[in-house]
Amino acid sequence: MADWVQGLMDSMGYLGILLLMILENLFPPIPSELIMPSAGFAAARGDLSLPLVILMGVLGSVIGTLPLYYIGRAFGEERLVAWADKHGKWLTLSGQDIRRADDWFDRHGAKAVLFGRLVPGIRSLLSLPAGMSEMPMPKFLIYSAIGSGLWSTALAYAGYVLGENYDRVEQYISPVSKIVLVGLAVAALAWFLKRRREQQVRA
Repeated sequence: MADWVQGLMDSMGYLGILLLMILENLFPPIPSELIMPSAGFAAARGDLSLPLVILMGVLGSVIGTLPLYYIGRAFGEERLVAWADKHGKWLTLSGQDIRRADDWFDRHGAKAVLFGRLVPGIRSLLSLPAGMSEMPMPKFLIYSAIGSGLWSTALAYAGYVLGENYDRVEQYISPVSKIVLVGLAVAALAWFLKRRREQQVRA
């Protein structure tokens, strides 16, 4: 993966960074924590400009959020509510649960998008609920850009400082990403079991 990322940037320069960061949002196995430090290392060598590296990283990241945002918007809350009321009992999920989640995102969506862009493992997924809750596009883009800007700047600068050891960034962040995903899975399982017990008590 590292050789492929480095090779693409060597051959395409800034456009390679842009394309890789777009793909990173659509295919999380392509990690930004490898792309941006590698680009930062290229800037440290003098092959690229660090400000332009960061700009391409932010632009690619924001563009990459749009497909899932539009999918969420096209699917919409009402369709998901109807699906949950019809089929959600197998997941202990009801239309009311969907509406509560949507209300929560309406209240806290800006913070979720902003800080979620800084969290490995979920940064690529937040576009779906943002679209489903119909967060206004300008607001979504602004908070996505701020969060992506902080993330891209930190990673690129780390690669710039570490030089040939830029790959250590991914080594340190990758376990964090796995911990976040495991934590989310455990939380989802706990919620599922709790709802099952509540339904059994009512029955």
